[in-house]
Amino acid sequence: MNTRLLMTTLLTASLLSSPSFADDDCNDPVAQWQPKKVLREKLEAEGWKVQRIKVDDGCYEVKGYDQNGNKVKAEYFPASLRLRKLEIKFDKDAVNTEELYGTEQKRNLTNNGDQP
Repeated sequence: MNTRLLMTTLLTASLLSSPSFADDDCNDPVAQWQPKKVLREKLEAEGWKVQRIKVDDGCYEVKGYDQNGNKVKAEYFPASLRLRKLEIKFDKDAVNTEELYGTEQKRNLTNNGDQP
């Protein structure tokens, strides 16, 4: 019985003393946040079709479609509206590698670094 109590105590202590894994969240003070409307207007001016903006882990999470019709999920710091994370699901007919990587990098991606 004492062994079980000791193991439980040690396990609990180690879990409480371990560093938090939630450090990848946005930590902007709420008083400095810009309105969601400002972010929506910014993205729509770039050609995005915003479906929704919500707060997740202190960040603005945006779901919608980019200017090329690709489905996007993005996270922004709410105070600066700086992009933090971007996930793109390319449409089957998308031709975006040149825009994202530039011509030289596109060639390297398609040829695995070999020159044509």
